[in-house]
This record gives sequence, structure tokens and C-alpha cells, in this order.
Amino acid sequence: MTQRLATLGTNISQIFARIPNRAYLLIATLCFAASNPTVRRITDIGEGNLVDGRNPISFCNVLFVANLVVLAIVIPLYKNQLNCATIAKLSNKDWIALLGVALLAGVIGPAVTFTALDITSVNNVILIGRLEPPLTLALSVLVLGSSVGFLTILGAALALVGVALTLLLAPPDPTMTEAMGFTLGRGEIFAAIGAISRALASLAGQYALRQIPLGIFMVGRTAISTVVFGVTAAILFGPKHFIDVASPFLWQWMLIYGGILVLGGQLSWFAGLRASTASEISLASSFGPIAGILSAFVILGVLPTTAQYIGGGVILVGIVVTQYEQLRKAKRDQQKLEPEPEPCPIALDIEAGYKGV
Repeated sequence: MTQRLATLGTNISQIFARIPNRAYLLIATLCFAASNPTVRRITDIGEGNLVDGRNPISFCNVLFVANLVVLAIVIPLYKNQLNCATIAKLSNKDWIALLGVALLAGVIGPAVTFTALDITSVNNVILIGRLEPPLTLALSVLVLGSSVGFLTILGAALALVGVALTLLLAPPDPTMTEAMGFTLGRGEIFAAIGAISRALASLAGQYALRQIPLGIFMVGRTAISTVVFGVTAAILFGPKHFIDVASPFLWQWMLIYGGILVLGGQLSWFAGLRASTASEISLASSFGPIAGILSAFVILGVLPTTAQYIGGGVILVGIVVTQYEQLRKAKRDQQKLEPEPEPCPIALDIEAGYKGV
């Protein structure tokens, strides 16, 4: 029996090894794109299946249980790295960086994004999330001294303009509030805070993944964010806030969401990173907004508004400009017979957009 299982595992590994890297990147992009609409959809399903007047699929339960599902799967996957000798090699700076990524990308970012999904359009959350790549780029230049071309800067600027148009042209709604002289919806503000949190997490992660093995990084980030979020929510809202966390109805949806979309997307993304060029990875991540809006239509039946069409169009122009420079650079490198520089996994991981945890 053991030999049969080993043979089956080998055959499965060989099948996965034959899958092109681009296919992994495509799968990951589709999983990430479906994440936000799926969260909105399953919370709506929970509203129709209340338990003593409570929604068992609340945003807090989604985040907490999805993290537990991810942990249950990644710990066996990376068990060889999870040993005392490897963990003991981590410095205080490594732990601080890991804690920063966990708090920013695993607690603050998802919490405010879930809040945004609860009070504004999914498409707004997707488009405003495009603040993240330009902010990550700016932080990389200012803090890490990264070098970027003019067209990359232009593409980032266009993305910012597109996000601004999405916000400023949106019709008024009851959640509008004043912010820096502009009238913005609270959901849009939360979505922007989420993008800023993930951009800061990218900066911390660029250091962390240079020093910390991927397995320890993924398990540590997820474990820390789960504990911090659970304790914080229990303090703020009381222990009874997670009274439905063991609901079978909740877990059946979390196995789909956390196990397939979140973890499946992350593992496919990292599998695609291994042998893909920077231009291929950038191109795959650029399809995120389009795939996200299409997912919102398929899963929720939501069509973009006029403001979203205009802002999204400008964002797409920015993406095209950035891709043009990427392709030019790849062509120059090929002519010089120089390989493209190895992309930073966490930066590209963040670039793909919000992944649900």
C-alpha cells in the first residue's frame, strides 16, 4: 500500500513537472482574481443561512478559518524546512521583517479589504488595489535604491491617475466622507489603506525572503497573522465573536476558498516563478485587474460603472506602457545574451494583487 502511494505521488509530481510555467502563472492569476468576488459571494450566502441571527461566514471567520486551512496544508508541504536548526539561524532582523509582513499583509491588509468589500463595489476594490504596484515601485526606488526606466514610471503614474478617476467620478453614496479636501466613499478609503499595507509588506518581504527559506516564510507569516488577528478580534469584540468558527457550513466553503483559491493560487504562483522570466511574470500579473472584473461579473453578475470603465481604461493604458518597456528590455537582454535579472518572489507575489490572506 505504501509503495502504491509513493508511486502515485511520483506520477503526480511528473505530471505537474510537465505543466509549463506560464500555465502556473495563468492559474495563479485566475485564482487571485476570483478571490475578492468569491469572498463577497460566500458572505452573501452566509446571510441567507443565519445561525441564531448570526452570519457564520462573517469576514472575521473567513480570514481566521482560511488561514487555518492554509496552515493545515503548508505545514506538511514544508515540514523538511520546519526544524529547530533552520529556525535558530534566523536573526532578530529576520523575525522583525517576518512580523512586519504578517501584520501588514496578513492582518491589516485583509481586514481593511474585507471591510471595503462589505460596503463598496468589488470592482472598486479591484481597481483601487492597483495603487499597490506604483507604491511598491516608489518604495523600492526610495528605500532600496532600485533603478527603473521612464516608461515604468509613466505606467505607474497612469495607474495612479486611473485609480483617482475611479474615485472622483464615482456617483455619490451614503458612505461618502471628506478626506484631504475630496469626497470619498469609506469603502474606497479602506481599499486604499489595504493597498498601502500590502505595498509596505512587499518592502519588508523583499528583505525577508532573501534571508528566510520559503517554507518558514509562508508558515511563519500565516501562523503569526492568524494568532495576532484572532487575539485582536477577541479583545475588541469579545471571545464570542468566533462562536461560529467551528460551523461545518463555514468550513465547507473555507476548504474551497482557502484550499483552492488562496493556497492553490499561491503555490501556482511560486511554481511559475521558478523558471519564468521577469517579463512573463509581469505580463501575467498585469492581467489581474481584467481577470478580477470578469470574475466579478461571472460570480456576482456585477457590471462596471462608467467611472470604473474610465478609470480601468486608464489603468490598462498604464499596464500596456509598462509591458512595452518590459518587452523592450527583454529583447535587449536577449540580444546581449544576458539573462533577465531574477525577480524578487515576494515583490511579484504582492504585485499580483490581494490573495485573500
